[in-house]
Amino acid sequence: MNENDKNKSPFHFYEYILYGIATIAVFLLAIPLFILKFLSFLGDSASAPLKSAKNIVGVIILLIILVALYSFYVMFMPIDLGTETKSIMVDQADQFRMVSSKLGKAGLIGNEYIFRAIAVVKGIDKNILPGRYDFKGKISAYDILIKLKMHDIATALLTIPEGATIYKIASILSKYLGIDSSEFIARSLDTQFTLGSYNLQGLEGYLFPETYLFWIGIKTDGIINMMIEEFRRKTVGTLDSCPINNLKAKEVLVLASIIEAEALFEDEMPLISSVYHNRLRIGMILQADPTINYALGGIFRPLKYSDLKINSPYNTYLIKGLPPGPINSPGIEAIKAAQYPAKTDFLYFVADGMGRHKFSKTLEEHNRAKRLVKSTRKISAKNQGI
Repeated sequence: MNENDKNKSPFHFYEYILYGIATIAVFLLAIPLFILKFLSFLGDSASAPLKSAKNIVGVIILLIILVALYSFYVMFMPIDLGTETKSIMVDQADQFRMVSSKLGKAGLIGNEYIFRAIAVVKGIDKNILPGRYDFKGKISAYDILIKLKMHDIATALLTIPEGATIYKIASILSKYLGIDSSEFIARSLDTQFTLGSYNLQGLEGYLFPETYLFWIGIKTDGIINMMIEEFRRKTVGTLDSCPINNLKAKEVLVLASIIEAEALFEDEMPLISSVYHNRLRIGMILQADPTINYALGGIFRPLKYSDLKINSPYNTYLIKGLPPGPINSPGIEAIKAAQYPAKTDFLYFVADGMGRHKFSKTLEEHNRAKRLVKSTRKISAKNQGI
């Protein structure tokens, strides 16, 4: 035998291909045979489960398969809600057992026990966010489980405007979130609660005006906590900085609330602030109309002379200095204006009837400005045929 014969392979390439095809064919034929044999074994075991240990094992395997198939069906077979939307409300104190019960009663899951078991295995049962969960269209129990895991709750985007009082805020929350307005007001004025929770005498002025994403079903205390946290976040570095004109943080907030009620335009806020700062510095009464409106119960209307005599600590026509607390929730620009007033000698201002104000240094100038505004209003009303 020469060297070339020694190196020559005993098989040709096509023979490897044929060998591979044959192996695959045998394997494919063996699978159904194995399945049939296995099913036969399960059938024999089911027909005589206690005949032998082998049959007992077979029955156990059969039961595991049946439970697995049923669980798969229960978890992945969708139900079609069509155009209907079904909802459940998950409360803060709800355990997962209660959540699955609510889903079962709503007809959203077929088997609460399997649903709970899968949730426990995946660790979803310990991390459910309270709120309202909405379901529509085609949805399976597994889809619901994922929705719970992802905290896919119904929410509402709600704006609390600058200058809103706790009464106005309560009204907004009642209208859009279904919050009990009386409960919200009582909670905001409950000094035992506000002192214990936030070290505040009351919450007027501290419920920061902002656009919030509230989850549907949120409770009063949850809303209050969100708004107080937003106030602290937005005013850090502002209210806690050095006092201006000897005003403490709370006094700055009180003044800011008055400025917020007076000004329609942010560029006027520092000017209005300067008037009140100048009056405070020389011991002059503030005569701020919005404080009278607040003393009257939040009734914002043109004031009558008799209103100025109301007996209230918020009546800045009778009592010198700032009122005892904020009269609304001021925005950050009003707070900045209260802390950093414009440098002026103004002591008076009057609304010009178009949202702005005329500022004066003396009472004589102020009276002249008032006459001019009154005359302008009469001419405007005449031209409009009023």
